[in-house]
Amino acid sequence: MSTTTIELAVRDAIARVKDPEIPVVTIGDLGVIEHVIVSGDAIEITLLPTFVGCPALDVIRADVERAAREAAPDTTITVRFTLSIPWTTDRITDAGREALRSFGIAPPGEPRLLQIAVPCPNCGSRDTVLESAFGPTACRTIRYCNACRNPFEGFKPKGER
Repeated sequence: MSTTTIELAVRDAIARVKDPEIPVVTIGDLGVIEHVIVSGDAIEITLLPTFVGCPALDVIRADVERAAREAAPDTTITVRFTLSIPWTTDRITDAGREALRSFGIAPPGEPRLLQIAVPCPNCGSRDTVLESAFGPTACRTIRYCNACRNPFEGFKPKGER
């Protein structure tokens, strides 16, 4: 197989790895994959953590290594995370945004202040309020919908962590 074919196969395989905290979305749809570099019988994969201190990094690394090994079995796989390139919510694909919405997490929209109403992923109402800027992870908030009376999580927009 050519280097390009191997790179494409590995990139495709790791793009299907599910996020361990939000299993309806893949790391490909979250835009976490930065580089896949094939050099001889070695492959180096560089990923961007969604935030510093993400508790799922070890699980993501193991899942990415496993997926890459299945796509290119006779290679040495190295997975590393870098903070030199910041991950932002701009990297989330349209499919990823829809997956987040279906899971009950309001995907980030246009840049906005945390206090501005975010559409409820359950009913679509904009009659929502910020309950807490501190969600279950550093990249999420807790919000409440006054229309359907359901709490929901929202991703913090770029620059609001």
